[in-house]
Amino acid sequence: MEIYLAQNAGFCFGVERALGIAHDTAKNSSIPIYTLGPLIHNPQVVEELRKEGIIPLENLDNIKEGILIIRSHGIPPSVIESAREKGLTIVDATCPFVKQAQEKAEMLRKADYQVVVLGEREHPEVEGILGFAGENAVCVNDHNNIKNFSLSNKIGVVSQTTQSVRVLSRVVSELVKNKREVRVFNTICTSTQLRQEAALKLAREVDCMIIVGGRNSANTKRLAQLVKERGIPAYHIETEKELEKGWFSDVDKVGLTGGASTPNWMIQRVIEGIRKLSETGLAYKGTDVKRLPI
Repeated sequence: MEIYLAQNAGFCFGVERALGIAHDTAKNSSIPIYTLGPLIHNPQVVEELRKEGIIPLENLDNIKEGILIIRSHGIPPSVIESAREKGLTIVDATCPFVKQAQEKAEMLRKADYQVVVLGEREHPEVEGILGFAGENAVCVNDHNNIKNFSLSNKIGVVSQTTQSVRVLSRVVSELVKNKREVRVFNTICTSTQLRQEAALKLAREVDCMIIVGGRNSANTKRLAQLVKERGIPAYHIETEKELEKGWFSDVDKVGLTGGASTPNWMIQRVIEGIRKLSETGLAYKGTDVKRLPI
């Protein structure tokens, strides 16, 4: 059995940047350090950060002093203001792509557009974007969802950074059917697009796909969803402990990718896990990790 690793897999620029900021803050500070929610959507990495003294919290109610690192997904401006009122030191680790989506939403609001945000309503990134988009902003998760809202004739559109261009295009096409003015900003990040394209390309060359990443990671879930929609057996796991021997029966080629918040060391653990399963009874041609041309 051969293992093929997608050309674009694992940490993206925004996640690496956020982790770098967090590590530097921990090294240079002697006061408590917090994040509102996990810094990134990977439980194993968040646990490592906890060991460095970076504590994720659900709210700011019981914090009296310290440093608040704004996570890579960003937070609403009202929450930032509340943190400042408490006297907390703000360290902004918001992903630049997420920051761009926030800025575009705010610009559209100030220009009197009703903002439509494509994304998952309960996702922290979307909650943050909506905070910049104004009270009359709405969130839709696909083009069929649009009919559930009463919208003005002047619409501005932004997207959660981990959405697919295909879904964004369908939403825009639906809006322009009935609205006089639709202004669109494609705020899907390039890293997301590259990972999706690489995963789909690899999926066409293998017998099954393993997608590694946090279950609370929107971009990882999207990778698994896109592969499954193409009819390829796909398994979303967080760690190598979830691998099952039965997945690899009669499989010659296994494809592997990781979400934008998946560390390389976890991807390597999964590779080793697949190798161990192979060594305990699965027929295989070789276990070298290879990269298919993208």
